[in-house]
Amino acid sequence: MCTAVCYRNNASYFGRNLDLDRGYGERVVITPRNFEINMRCEEPMRSHYGMIGTAAVVDGFPLYYDAVNEKGLCIAALNFPDNAFYSDFSEGRDNVTPFEFIPLILGKCTDIKEAKLLLNGVNLVNIDFNEQLPLSPLHWMISDKNSSIAVEPLRDGLKIHDDPFEILTNNPPFEYHRTNVSHYMGLNTGKATSQFRKSIPMKNHSLGFGALGLPGDYSSASRFIRALFVKENSVSERNEKANVNQFFHILNSVAMPKGSVLSTDGYEYTRYSSCCNADSGIYYYTTYDDPEIRSVNLHDVDLNQSHLYTYDMNE
Repeated sequence: MCTAVCYRNNASYFGRNLDLDRGYGERVVITPRNFEINMRCEEPMRSHYGMIGTAAVVDGFPLYYDAVNEKGLCIAALNFPDNAFYSDFSEGRDNVTPFEFIPLILGKCTDIKEAKLLLNGVNLVNIDFNEQLPLSPLHWMISDKNSSIAVEPLRDGLKIHDDPFEILTNNPPFEYHRTNVSHYMGLNTGKATSQFRKSIPMKNHSLGFGALGLPGDYSSASRFIRALFVKENSVSERNEKANVNQFFHILNSVAMPKGSVLSTDGYEYTRYSSCCNADSGIYYYTTYDDPEIRSVNLHDVDLNQSHLYTYDMNE
């Protein structure tokens, strides 16, 4: 399970919690403009925009979990079990595997408008990376410096939803979350106001009564609402340090400590949290074992090179 967030306060910040019960050797990875991205069904991408994010590099290929390109376009992939549907090869379409999706969009697009145009021709094909790494069921949140969309591969086609909440979690599909938000329109950060007659004695026993009913569990629908409430009511100074700190506090409101969520294979927990300044290309992150905020700048390397730059997340 995961949560993706876009937060805007003088600059645009995009990031996510990755909640899993295991790791796959993920690292911070910069893919420069001339690194050849080999595609399973299409021609290789030999020249493209540079990008930075967290990925597992397998057989020389960056399997990105989330990333941002040099133009400020951001993507996060989130788990979407039982709903994600991948198709067979389709003649005349851009046949792309789910693990090629992030490099494709970030390599070719500068903003949401261009991403939507490209997505109109995309067919997500059911081709595993290899025998040891079958496809994960995914959907994606994409954000630029102005807006966000959610992209979901369903049985009846690839759905592109405008995402005014600029939040994405997991199941159910996005249309459920869009409707579910209305159930919480009465939440506020102040005091609760009685709607009973004045003769019935009621009072706020503490601060926070206005948010009674805010979900506190770790289910996808509840994390969506909690992340939205915290983000929309966030207050921070309009500078980089304050905004980055605030972003991680937002993610911490839906982070999973070990032992709180049991999966079939163990306990899911927030392995890492990320925050990228889409305007500057600085990628910030924390890990479960080290909450210190670290960063890597996309523009500190030669983006005209043809080899990956990788950084251990625990160093």
